[in-house]
Amino acid sequence: MQAETFSLGDSLLSFEKIEVKSGPMPLPDELASVAPFDTALLPETLRPWAEDISERIQCPPDFVGIGIMTGLAAVLGRKIAIRPQERTDWTVIANQWGLVVGRPGVLKSPAIEATLAPLKRLIAKATEQHATDYEDYRKNQTIVKIRAEVGEKAARKRLEKDPGTDATDLFALFAVDDIAVPAVRRYIANDTSPASLGELLRQNQNGLLVYRDELVSLLKGLDREDQAEGRGFYLTGWNGDSAYTFDRIGRGLNLHIEAVCLSVLGGTQPGRLAEYIGQAVRGGAGDDGLIQRFGLLVWPDTSGTWKDVDRWPDNEAKNTAFKVYERLDSLDPIAIGAEQDTDLDGKPDGPPYLRLSAGALEMFQEWRINLEARLRSGDLHQALESHIAKYRKLIPGLALIIHLADGGTGSVTETAMFKSLAWSGYLETHAKRAYGAISQPNVGTAKAILARIKKGNLPTSFSNWQVWRPGWAQLSDREQVINGLQLLVDYNWLSEERVETGGRPATVYHLTEGPRI
Repeated sequence: MQAETFSLGDSLLSFEKIEVKSGPMPLPDELASVAPFDTALLPETLRPWAEDISERIQCPPDFVGIGIMTGLAAVLGRKIAIRPQERTDWTVIANQWGLVVGRPGVLKSPAIEATLAPLKRLIAKATEQHATDYEDYRKNQTIVKIRAEVGEKAARKRLEKDPGTDATDLFALFAVDDIAVPAVRRYIANDTSPASLGELLRQNQNGLLVYRDELVSLLKGLDREDQAEGRGFYLTGWNGDSAYTFDRIGRGLNLHIEAVCLSVLGGTQPGRLAEYIGQAVRGGAGDDGLIQRFGLLVWPDTSGTWKDVDRWPDNEAKNTAFKVYERLDSLDPIAIGAEQDTDLDGKPDGPPYLRLSAGALEMFQEWRINLEARLRSGDLHQALESHIAKYRKLIPGLALIIHLADGGTGSVTETAMFKSLAWSGYLETHAKRAYGAISQPNVGTAKAILARIKKGNLPTSFSNWQVWRPGWAQLSDREQVINGLQLLVDYNWLSEERVETGGRPATVYHLTEGPRI
């Protein structure tokens, strides 16, 4: 106890000030809680296959679900779209961007690779067909060449007999129709430059899936100033229906794509994602909404249990899944009731589309009214707000995928919309976890500081520069360190003292008394 005397006018007040020292309070959880994945979110035709993959690999089912939905979206591409309103021409392409997050060793890559098996089967069939087409092209090209040579000889003879022969008549003798080189149908692109990817899309106008095992490395590459055009290309590709022109291809040539449609899929580690999001939303090179376009972003909890599953794959479920992908690949939109606009000349204009059934429309309208109110409330962190705003495209697209994968025809059903809206609730919890390092105190930094104190790397009294200057993991950013120190002060792990130095005052942090760390 410490006695203190205060003067108040002519009277004296004397009292004892009691200084209460409570121990450090537990820090909050570093990660926000997330909803578990339920395979009922998937199309019923693919649910047994997804469960089989997840059980045999012993990975979170979230990884499998994201791989399946993104793969289906890539196969559909621009083949068919959805109009989520009753009368307007608002058209949504169902391409999806998926990102799975997990520590090394939680089997992200094997899970995704398993879900891409149907696409790899389609690739194998397309490659085989291309070999046949190219052989036919080579034979026909030989015939075309011979015809051109025969025609040229005939033209020369005629010209020799009659030098005044009309040039048009001469040209008609050896003019032959050129044969286009057959292009291979592509489904997946991996390590390609934006310009090369643009050429692939020009040849495959339905769209492509960009698959990268470590996706943040791709995003960081697009952050560079010399990749500004490529970044703009990817941003355009998320829309699925916008044209794009590369103006610096070859010697003054340009490359025009009528509609860029990209689905993107890959994985990353928690630390890499947290670092990237942090830089993006603090006004870095990535502060243009690119990361927010990953609507299918999941960061699941990993189970502490593991069991050895050594059994044959469920071939019936796998074969059913393959048939779903093949059916969607050869889908005839008009045959299943899709409509299509026409231009002034009566030619098809834009992709064919389905609308929502009456019940599905009512469900979607109710959900969207609530969404728009939340986006305008000011209650959401700006980065999370931008992410959730893109659910306007995500949810109708998922409903279309589910409807078609389950063999639906005509208007998109209430069942498909119900599942899509359930995806919304599930995905939002994962988005909140991903953006938690921005919208919540930096708990990870605070725990890293405590770990350094425990190891003896820091004394019991220190300044912030002693934390960030060594460049330790998670502690190299000065601003993050200061935020972490403030959190430790708030939770009574540290106390802070302002020290006059003759210049700018310095802040010294002292480890508080209480339970040792």
